[in-house]
This record gives sequence, structure tokens and C-alpha cells, in this order.
Amino acid sequence: QVHLIESGGGLVQAGGSLKLSCVVSGGPFRSYAMGWFRQVPGKAREFVAAVSGSGARTYYADSVKDRFTISRDNNKNMVYLQMNSLKPEDTAVYYCNADPLAKVIGGLEGDYWGQGTQVAVSS
Repeated sequence: QVHLIESGGGLVQAGGSLKLSCVVSGGPFRSYAMGWFRQVPGKAREFVAAVSGSGARTYYADSVKDRFTISRDNNKNMVYLQMNSLKPEDTAVYYCNADPLAKVIGGLEGDYWGQGTQVAVSS
């Protein structure tokens, strides 16, 4: 069974930075494309960023491009989301997503989810 655990959320002022981490266990991490999604109460979950299994390819939602960076460490079964120049509209619960079929590369949701970590950006 695949388990994902996110960490690194918190409260930050607008313009600040946070780095989210996600550790994956129970599956062949290197074969999973990994993604980050976020959700605000009352709204649908939205794609934020994705990285291929090798880490060579990355993809971003237009709303976070040039501000967020996704990366992974296949030796540690970790995926990261570095968030810079944060805006109040980035406030959401952020979820880590593991996808053996790599649908997440196209912004679609994969099979496995973490429990989420809250990010709050104050103005």
C-alpha cells in the first residue's frame, strides 16, 4: 500500500516562501510521476505542478509558473514544492499525488494521495 505524507505548510506573509515536502512509501517511487494539487474549501481541487519519474520533466499551472519549483529526490523517495513570491490566493490545502500512469503530467489526478498540508498567505 502506498503512503504519502506531506509536511512544510504554515502561515507566511505575502511575498514570502515555503517549501513543502512529501515522502512516499510502499511503492516503486521512481516509477511514479508526482504532482502537487491544492484545494480551497468550496472549490474543486486544482493542479499545481508535476514532475516525471526521472525528474527530467516538470510542468506547472500558469498561476504558479516562475514562482513555484517542483523537484524530487529518488534516493530519498521525496518530492518537494518550493514556493516563492507567495500570494494570498495561494492559500489552500496542498496535496501530494503519486501517479503510476503519469496522468498527473497532463494535470489529471493520479491514484495516491497524502493527507494534505495547509498553506496560508497573509496580505
